[in-house]
Amino acid sequence: MNGSAPDPTEHVLILGGTGEARALASSLAESGIEFISSLAGRVNDPRLPVGPVRIGGFGGTEGLRDWLRSNRIRAVVDATHPFAATITRNAARAAADAGVPLLRLRRDPWVPGDTDTWTRVPDLPSAAREVDARGGRVFLTTGRQDVGVFAGIRSAWFLIRVVDAPTAALPPRHEVLRSRGPYDHASESRLLRDNDIDLLVTKNSGGSLTSAKLVAAAELGIEVIMVDRPAEPDSPVVSDVGAARDWLEALFD
Repeated sequence: MNGSAPDPTEHVLILGGTGEARALASSLAESGIEFISSLAGRVNDPRLPVGPVRIGGFGGTEGLRDWLRSNRIRAVVDATHPFAATITRNAARAAADAGVPLLRLRRDPWVPGDTDTWTRVPDLPSAAREVDARGGRVFLTTGRQDVGVFAGIRSAWFLIRVVDAPTAALPPRHEVLRSRGPYDHASESRLLRDNDIDLLVTKNSGGSLTSAKLVAAAELGIEVIMVDRPAEPDSPVVSDVGAARDWLEALFD
């Protein structure tokens, strides 16, 4: 669904593409609160939530602000990925400009346990430098849009797991594995062992869909290069769908 909403009813805009966004849409479908979900359209054949959906960008902060006003949006829930920094920043600015309340629905980050061996880095270029210094056999799970950051590394072999095929330059020694989670512990352990992986590189996305690789890595004594989350605007934040629905129901009441 694209364009303006067809009626004067006030809606909630869910900025989605995550499991939390789909769960919130399902919850609101039972509540009577009208909503529309928005996906960026960067993944082919995305998992769609229930209810009306629009796909594509808004045209930056100003475009989103105007869309909020013209579509009678009562509230925005930013349930995008923790590393979707641009839309999170644009959403906060646009909602403030339009006078629309915004809530950030963001899953909790992963925290290392006693058996984990993590090296935390602030960004992807830092992760690439750590990989280049170590070499070896690397399991890269940072997403297809970030593969190019590692393209110049010749000291390592990469197993690159992505949903859609990468379009950026690739490291000279690599194998691409196209796959979509969730993943279980047994299959992740087998994948790490079968490919003789000695270094895992990932973003701190949080959640349970892809956390099994961290458990498997810890058990196998594999080091993890963990990319920290980017800074976000100062907005109200909840980490579970129930709290987001409670916030919306209180707002509409």
